[in-house]
Amino acid sequence: MKHQKNNETNLTPKHIAIAVAVAFAALSTNAFASGYQFGSQTVSGQGNSDAGSAEADNASTIFYNPAGMSRLKGDQFTIGTTIVVPHSTYTDQGSTDFTGTSTGGTAASGYAPSSVVAPNTYISHQIDDKLNVGLGIFVPYGAQLNYGNTWTGRYALTDVKLQSMALNPSLSFKLDSHNSFGFGITAEYMKAKLDQAVDVPGSLKALNIPISAGDGEAGITGHGWGYGFNLGYLYQVDDNTRFGLAYRSSIKQTLKGNATWDFSTCTTNPAINSLLAAGSGHANSASELDLNTPETLSANVFSQLNDTWAVMADVTWTRNSRLTNLNIQFPGTAEGDETIRQEWKNTYRLSLGANYRVNQALTLRTGIAFDQAPVTSPQLTDPALPDSNRHWFSAGLNYKIDAHSSIDAAYSYVAFKDALVDYTNGCSPIMTTCTGNGETTLGKYSTDIQFVGVSYNYMF
Repeated sequence: MKHQKNNETNLTPKHIAIAVAVAFAALSTNAFASGYQFGSQTVSGQGNSDAGSAEADNASTIFYNPAGMSRLKGDQFTIGTTIVVPHSTYTDQGSTDFTGTSTGGTAASGYAPSSVVAPNTYISHQIDDKLNVGLGIFVPYGAQLNYGNTWTGRYALTDVKLQSMALNPSLSFKLDSHNSFGFGITAEYMKAKLDQAVDVPGSLKALNIPISAGDGEAGITGHGWGYGFNLGYLYQVDDNTRFGLAYRSSIKQTLKGNATWDFSTCTTNPAINSLLAAGSGHANSASELDLNTPETLSANVFSQLNDTWAVMADVTWTRNSRLTNLNIQFPGTAEGDETIRQEWKNTYRLSLGANYRVNQALTLRTGIAFDQAPVTSPQLTDPALPDSNRHWFSAGLNYKIDAHSSIDAAYSYVAFKDALVDYTNGCSPIMTTCTGNGETTLGKYSTDIQFVGVSYNYMF
């Protein structure tokens, strides 16, 4: 979309402050997509299953390819909200504790949230015919599952929550009528929480201690900021066809927080609980986790075939092998690390999309995508992320209210392949060189997700 620049109205500090305040609300929401990546960063892009990265028709191009800002005139503002509705069922197939005994417990149900909401905001400003600047605020990663304290896989975890937010100031430079370049800096905040049961009954059994007791509880938290960058290139063949390349770097994150151990739930006798706590060797302490988020490389194309139809495609490669094992440390203690084995593989995502212009006001969007999961086997699938390959089916629309404003709406249905889990923790509660329950979680997940998004676009 091309509009004449309005020289009388520019983005003000108030506009930016509102955008930042809205985006910080995203820290209370999250959902899961491929790996830990959130499934939708823009509503207009969602309508094409993210195939339209080279379309660059509004400020959300900041996320896909900052070079696309070179196509935007004047000042533009996009604010969107995505509602995510997951549905997942788990069938246990014989989970055991470290002694090989059935964990017992209850069936997992209602562990996925009924819905979550995540906003995103993008602002762009044209300085002159060559230079544009902008700011993107979005949710790059997320996960949220709450199984409760009594389910069959409780020794792996009872609940997990990963939240994040990224601030992405960007600029674009238009070299000539064909070549544009973009650059951005990413400041990424991440917050994580992991709770799990402590296998006190199995430990007492293995040590031949004749005490009847229930599970203890353990919780780990962490948060921190990390920094990276992204690059973009856009080649304009003519007014109707363009190609794009985009790269988003890895970000090193160090999440620091606390680890707490609670044995007051084991028996009704406080004295025995105190003895169990002392005998466990666990003490409340600091916690720390170092990780590198995966970088991505995308190639895409957009072509306006005629006044009615446009087609587009995108292929994105993600270096998920950055996330090998997650080693949670307990500084200041003699406790060994708690390790979540992942050993992920690099993945790709292929998207195809089309736009159909009904009239000057209404454009319909559609798209499909295949999104590969990074997990390599049931033995390396942790219940914290029961991931699998999935297919996206999307539809959306853009409706122009007037010369300055429009709305986007999108719906996506994401079908997951059944995920098999046969994960064994490599540590046991009676080992001193590491931290863990030594459980085996064995079962099957069946999952699908629906995304519903709405955004408002304004051109000053």
